[in-house]
Amino acid sequence: MAPAQSLFVTTAASSVKEITVKSPAFKHMGLIPQKYCGDGANVNPPLQFGKVPPETKSMVMIVEDQNAPVDTWVHWLVWDIMPTAEINEGAVPGTEGLNAFHRHHYQGPLPPDNTRYYFFRVYALNTVLRLHYCSTKYEVMKAMKDHVVGYGELIGSYEHSSNRAHVEHIAPDIYC
Repeated sequence: MAPAQSLFVTTAASSVKEITVKSPAFKHMGLIPQKYCGDGANVNPPLQFGKVPPETKSMVMIVEDQNAPVDTWVHWLVWDIMPTAEINEGAVPGTEGLNAFHRHHYQGPLPPDNTRYYFFRVYALNTVLRLHYCSTKYEVMKAMKDHVVGYGELIGSYEHSSNRAHVEHIAPDIYC
């Protein structure tokens, strides 16, 4: 998939460099371990980035389920991540925005039905966004317009099991 086709922002394909995204916890298109899911420890998995463009000033991480019945379901939204080759397990690497649960933290997969695929997308930007912490994915994507210099993604899956209890992790409400 060409990087520009994956973006909601207008960026010429020739100017967007491919970033490799890996995790020591799971392989591309592999099963995400329960530890990183809503019925486990519910912490973000460790992520590793290769070929981050040298002109990168900040990075954005968006984790989402594109199979949700309504729109995409954002599990994690982080921007103004300083250029890096990795995000550690359980880390808060930048400013966390509002996810689909209206919370400011990583919320791991916990699909209500069958197998779902989760996209861990990283964007390298030639600017720092400095957005309000109550910003949503769409506000971040709008601010990224014409600033994306690199893009990569890692896809993992998680399967619903009727044997698992539904666990809801309640975080303090953050009023925006």
